[in-house]
Amino acid sequence: TQVEEGAVNLWNWAVVRHTHAVVNDEQKTKLRFVACRLISLCEGRDPPEGTLRRRILMSMKTGKGWIDAGKADLADEFLENAMSNIEKLYAKLRKGSDGEADIHKHRADVERNLFKVLSYQAESAVAQGDFQKAVTCVQRCKDILMKLPKETCYLSILCYNFGVETYELKRYEESSFWLSESYDIGKMDKKYCIDKEMQAKVLRLLATTYFEWDCSLYCDKALKAINLANQVNLHPAGFFLKVRILLQSGASDGDINAALAEFLHFEMSLDFCLNTAKLLLEHGRESVGLDFLKSVPERFESSSDLGKITLLHIEFLLQNKRELLAKQKIEEIIIGHYTGKQLLPDILNRLHIILWDRAAKHYEEKSYSEALHWYNYSVSFYTPRQIDENLAKLQRNMASCYFHLKQVDKAKEAVKEAERCDPNSIFTKFSLYKIAVMENDTDKAVEAVIEMGKLAKKSSQDEDSLREDKNTGTNLLRLAAQIALESDQQIVAIKALEYLSEHLQDCRQLFAALKCLVRLMLSKVMAEKEEKRHGNVFVHLSVLSNAFSAAHKRLAESFTEETFTGDMRILEAHWFRKVAWNLAVQFKDSPEKMRDFFVLSFKLSQFCPSDKAVLIAQKTCLLMAAAVDLEMGRQQVTPSEQTELFSQALQHLQTCKEIWKVLKLTGDFAKDPTDTLLLLYEFEARSKLNDPTLHNFMESVWEQPQIEMKTLEIIASLAMESPARYPVLCKKALKSALNLQRRQTVIDAVKFSKCLHSLINVSLPTGLTDMDTCVLQEVWSYFEDALSVVSSTNAYPEMEILWLMTRAWNTGIFQYTVGKYEEAEQWCGLGMRFLSHLGPLKKSYE
Repeated sequence: TQVEEGAVNLWNWAVVRHTHAVVNDEQKTKLRFVACRLISLCEGRDPPEGTLRRRILMSMKTGKGWIDAGKADLADEFLENAMSNIEKLYAKLRKGSDGEADIHKHRADVERNLFKVLSYQAESAVAQGDFQKAVTCVQRCKDILMKLPKETCYLSILCYNFGVETYELKRYEESSFWLSESYDIGKMDKKYCIDKEMQAKVLRLLATTYFEWDCSLYCDKALKAINLANQVNLHPAGFFLKVRILLQSGASDGDINAALAEFLHFEMSLDFCLNTAKLLLEHGRESVGLDFLKSVPERFESSSDLGKITLLHIEFLLQNKRELLAKQKIEEIIIGHYTGKQLLPDILNRLHIILWDRAAKHYEEKSYSEALHWYNYSVSFYTPRQIDENLAKLQRNMASCYFHLKQVDKAKEAVKEAERCDPNSIFTKFSLYKIAVMENDTDKAVEAVIEMGKLAKKSSQDEDSLREDKNTGTNLLRLAAQIALESDQQIVAIKALEYLSEHLQDCRQLFAALKCLVRLMLSKVMAEKEEKRHGNVFVHLSVLSNAFSAAHKRLAESFTEETFTGDMRILEAHWFRKVAWNLAVQFKDSPEKMRDFFVLSFKLSQFCPSDKAVLIAQKTCLLMAAAVDLEMGRQQVTPSEQTELFSQALQHLQTCKEIWKVLKLTGDFAKDPTDTLLLLYEFEARSKLNDPTLHNFMESVWEQPQIEMKTLEIIASLAMESPARYPVLCKKALKSALNLQRRQTVIDAVKFSKCLHSLINVSLPTGLTDMDTCVLQEVWSYFEDALSVVSSTNAYPEMEILWLMTRAWNTGIFQYTVGKYEEAEQWCGLGMRFLSHLGPLKKSYE
């Protein structure tokens, strides 16, 4: 009992909440579903009449709810349950009846519910595509209808809805059955039948079904249905459908004229009449169509839309290639336009469209004079000095015709008029551009291209602009570049390609444009380079750099275009990297440009497969870029510029080292100087940046067994080259170099002398009188080394021996001046030991 009470409360709660729009239809059905299921759990052996009636009601409404929610398969169970409970209720009522009158009353009571359940089951069956079950249910409903005549209209409309549903699914056979049933049921009871308008509507759809099913096979049935519909309730739709059926079935002109005559006195709109005439003309019934069209103006003499009839007539004449007659009609309209018989604005617009379409057709056929004739018709409807965007388009179209006819003056007049009407149109600028190119006026052509580029950019940034409009600028710039190239106007073509490359979205088109731009710029740059016009060269190099940057940017983007494959991407990257390399080599006299193009070449090569050739190219690009940065940093530049250049060089070197590691795995590079160059370049960059990690970096260098003396000497030199100052590293490098010399079978006295000279210079600064004893001892050992080598060879340069003698002597003199007589005697004595090894200069110093 509690469960049943809860189920009823839930049911009522759902009804109230649905009434107040708290729950929607589907939610209400789900709640009813739960309540219904709970009620079924409470079913006893002999439920009372009230319980059975409640269960019938709940089951019916739940089933109907699922049908309305589009889940007819869930409805069947509840509708079957309702049917079962109806049978139980009828049995219970019969059992408790007192006589025949009581039984008749109970049967009528039950039949109302039975009719509803059967109609719902029919709905469910149609929704699930079960035609036979639906037919059976409707047939049972028809049987009950004799006792429930008030339901006639309901059942008729239900069958009509079935007909509509199956018609939309193109199940024409089922649709024709349901629509026939709807009509038959609708007129079963005169008192409760469906109205005439509804009967005609059912019959029109039935005729349409036969027509679309197979007009050749069911033509008679379709005509019978539509004739009946028109008898029941005359309607324009019925008339139009009848004409369609007659035309499709190949009826004679006489039959069609007879059909038209039926409606002569029927009130129809002008548009309906025009559509009928159009239908007749489209089906090749020219005489019938034109006669009908001629009769229409008489019926609508006071209408302001009469121009529509003339338009249709013109369209028909043009479709049937009767241009001369069409022109006569148009000229009549033009005369009327200036004699007080103007067309309505929307009709005039349609006429303009017809005229432009015809002109465009002649333009495509290259009949430019004829196209102008049709455009002039359109111009006739505009007043002098009128400002209108469409007039601007019209004048531009006419200018295009004049261009093809080589009538430049007339083209200029048309473009001037277009500019007056719409000065900020990219199409107008393009027309001005074409005139400038035809007149070989480079400045004006370039000016027009610049304006087009600005307008194209504005269009692409406009969020409200349609995609087609955004592509317009690109298409016109592409055409501008093509025209300039065909006219051999390279300066104009370059400017057009510059702007074009900014707007192109299609990858293949973009790279084609960029390559064309690069080729043009290369020829100009090389020509100006030979003529030594350096100012122009650098301007054009800037354009080239932008082109390469654009190529790099697009290559770096992820691609979604199916037409641009990975292989295409690699080919484009190879082309641009090789051209950038060649440019870098060409500009040895301009270090900055050379560096920029080597860097560009490297960046572009990153989109190529990392094979040996590409790795070598990448390594060389980075080495050259680092070398140029270091060279520029050595020049007289500001400290901040130096820091930037040396930091940049260091970045290139770090990347290069990684590539070099990979490259060395691919073959034997024993004779390749890359290791040495990387070492020297990195040492210079770090030392001049005052890098705190420099000493740690050099630790691994000192341990290298294969390091050359020349490399150590360069390191020593770089360690003391401004802004670097690392005397400790310098001395270490020089000592290592001297050690390498000592290990030689025969010491190269000249190299040894230069290295020792540098070491003594670093260790013993000139002019100092107060020196650390340890420093003097260290330097003394260098002089001893020198004496050892001088004594063992005659190849030691005499000027170096003289320098050693002088430095030792002067060191003694400095000691003497500060009262260090013992040290002074030692150093002066050391100097005199070199005296004996002098040649011709000995007597001068004795």
